[in-house]
Amino acid sequence: MINILVTGSNGQLGKSIKDMEYKHSNFNFIFTDYQELDISDFNSVENFFKNNSIDFCINCAAYTAVDQAENNPEEAYQINELGVKNLATVIKNNQTILIHISTDFVFDGTKKEPYTEADSTNPLNVYGDSKLKGETHIQTILTNYFIIRTSWLYSEHGNNFVKTMLRLASEKNEIQVVNDQIGSPTYAKDLAEFILWIISENINDYGLYHYCNSGSISWYEFTLNIFKILNIHTKVIPTSSSKYKTLATRPLYSVLSTKKTEEVFNLKSKPFLTSLNNCLKHL
Repeated sequence: MINILVTGSNGQLGKSIKDMEYKHSNFNFIFTDYQELDISDFNSVENFFKNNSIDFCINCAAYTAVDQAENNPEEAYQINELGVKNLATVIKNNQTILIHISTDFVFDGTKKEPYTEADSTNPLNVYGDSKLKGETHIQTILTNYFIIRTSWLYSEHGNNFVKTMLRLASEKNEIQVVNDQIGSPTYAKDLAEFILWIISENINDYGLYHYCNSGSISWYEFTLNIFKILNIHTKVIPTSSSKYKTLATRPLYSVLSTKKTEEVFNLKSKPFLTSLNNCLKHL
C-alpha cells in the first residue's frame, strides 16, 4: 500500500484527487486541510510525519487569492513560501517524495511564445513571488521532488473562473471580460490524473515540469466557449486589462509549454476544449 498525503485537500485539486480515489485501491490517501495540518507551523508538520509513514506528499496547500495577497502578503508568504520550506525540510528526513503544485504566475508575461521550464522567472505580484520562493526552497533542500506548474485551473469544485462566469450569466444580461490576458485553461481533474499517474508508474524523472491543457485563449474567448457549449445567451463584451483594474498585476501572456513534460513522460496534453466539455457535463 502506498501512503499519499494530500495537503490543502479542500481546494479544487485536492477534491479532484478525492474524486479519483476509487480508481486506486493500492493507494492509501490521507487528506488534510489546514485544520488537520498547518504547513506554516514547522512543529505541526514535523509531528505529523513522525506519526504517519508517508511515501508521497502532494502539496495542494496554497494561498491562491491573487488580489487579496497584495493586501495580505504576510499570509501568502507564510503558506506559499514558509509552508513549502517546512514541508521540504521535514520530507528530506523521511524518504518522502514531494509533488508540489506551482503556477504560471511566476512569469511576467512579456514573452510571445509558450514559457518553458528553462525560461527566466519574474513574477508581477505577491502570489507569483511567494509561489516562486516556495519552488526555490524545494530545489535547494530536496533532490526527489516534482514541481508542477499549471495555469488557469478550473473544475466542478470550489471557486473558479468557469463557475464565476456561470453565476454572472444567471444574474446579468451582459458581462465584460478581459480579452488581452492569454493562457491555457486547465481542468483540475486532468492535472489530478497526471499526478496519480506519476505515482502509479513509479516515475523517478524528478524536477520541474509544466502541465496544462493544450491550446491558448483569452479569458474573453474562454467565456464565449463556456456559453456556447451550454447555449447561454448572455452578451459577452471584450475589455482590456487596463480598464478592468485589479489589486494584483497579472501577466498578459502566461501560456506554458508542455513540450518537456510530453517528451519525458511520453504523453499528450488533452485539448482545453475537450476538457471544458467534460467539466461542464459534470456541472
